[in-house]
Amino acid sequence: MPTVPVQPHQARAAAESFGVDAERYDRTRPPYPDALVARIVAESPGSDLLDVGCGTGIAARQFRAVGCTVLGVEPDPRMAAFARRDGTAVEVATFEAWDPAGRTFDAVVAGTAWHWVDPIAGAAKAARVLRPSGRLAAFWHVFELPANVAEALGAAVGRVAPDSPVAALPPGKMADAYEAMCATAADGMRTAGGFGEPERWRYEWERTYTRDEWLDQLPTSGALTRLPPDRMAAVVDAVGRAIDAIGGGFTMPYVTVAVTATVRMP
Repeated sequence: MPTVPVQPHQARAAAESFGVDAERYDRTRPPYPDALVARIVAESPGSDLLDVGCGTGIAARQFRAVGCTVLGVEPDPRMAAFARRDGTAVEVATFEAWDPAGRTFDAVVAGTAWHWVDPIAGAAKAARVLRPSGRLAAFWHVFELPANVAEALGAAVGRVAPDSPVAALPPGKMADAYEAMCATAADGMRTAGGFGEPERWRYEWERTYTRDEWLDQLPTSGALTRLPPDRMAAVVDAVGRAIDAIGGGFTMPYVTVAVTATVRMP
């Protein structure tokens, strides 16, 4: 009998695994474009934000830096504890189970996290906690590794964790996976009701990585966070050799994409 694919928001073990090395996650994951942060703030009715799946507080710090008041909701207590280090307020819960206790917000944001939330239930809850004209914005970094690095990663993961989605994703198809997540987010906003038509925002940028910098970030991938040390080491070694083969570093083209909608006025 065929199996029904598990949707990301149903994979709770993966969704709540990032705190295994919260410090590495915070150190290596890139921030979001300043232009995206500024636009969300400018197109929201105020500066009170709810950060869903706030992790270590990467996005929260950016919004706080431009004058916003931010409350984080994060299911992993290890990530929440890290985010609190610099004063970000965080409540530990999944967004679906979180109790807003009557509080409302001008914007609900989710940086590299909305795929871990039920797309319909999450959008419906966001609509309930947003003030009139409030904005929901889910955003992700989309990137494509150099072909030989992607091939080495896929092959190595296929050997040590053949059921991982990384093993099944052909090189050059990362953008397709993110397109599916964006489409799911937009469909969830439409189905939940209460929002205007979702928009797509897009910001292109790039970052140059040395071999060591990319290998430092690699273990923070949700497809790899639960690998035992020996299997992780095998993946890191294979990817490191592939980076060595192209000169010891590479420039990664990024596109930060946002799916966003505002609450319809009654």
